[in-house]
Amino acid sequence: MNRICHIEIDEKGLVRPTPEIEQERRVAIYDLLEENSFTLPPRPEREHPEGPYRLRLAIRDGRLVFDVATEDDTKVAEFHLSLGPFRQVVKDYFQICESYFDAVKRLPPSQIEAIDMARRGIHNEGASILRERLDGKALVDTDTARRLFTLICVLHWG
Repeated sequence: MNRICHIEIDEKGLVRPTPEIEQERRVAIYDLLEENSFTLPPRPEREHPEGPYRLRLAIRDGRLVFDVATEDDTKVAEFHLSLGPFRQVVKDYFQICESYFDAVKRLPPSQIEAIDMARRGIHNEGASILRERLDGKALVDTDTARRLFTLICVLHWG
C-alpha cells in the first residue's frame, strides 16, 4: 500500500528532451512503478491517507512540486521543495551522462564502466539530497529516491 501506483510529469514549459533523456525518463518511470516505497508520514493536522498514491511532479515558480493523491485521485498532499540544493548535482549528473552517452558510442567497456561508476555516484548523491529534502513530508527508500531524482533531472532539462 505504501507505494506510487501512477506518476505524471507536468511538461508545461519544459524543453523537449533529447532521445537519451527521454529514454532515461521512460526507464525511471517503468522501474519506479515496478518497485517503490513511498508513504506520507502521519501528521497531527491531517488524517493519515493510505496509499497507493498518484504522484505528479512539476516545477512551478522555480520550485519542485510534489502533488500527491490517493489511488482514486483524491488530493492528499502537496509540497514544494527549493531547487537550489539540486542545481549542482543535476548539472554534474547531466555532464556525466553526456560523457557516458558519448563513451558508449566509441570507448572500450572498461572506460565505459569507469564513467558509469561515476554516474552512479552522482546519482546516489542526488537521491540522498532528495531524501533529506523530503524529510517530514514523504518517506522513500533509496531506490525510489534514485528513480525520482532521475525524473527531477528530466524536469531540469533545458
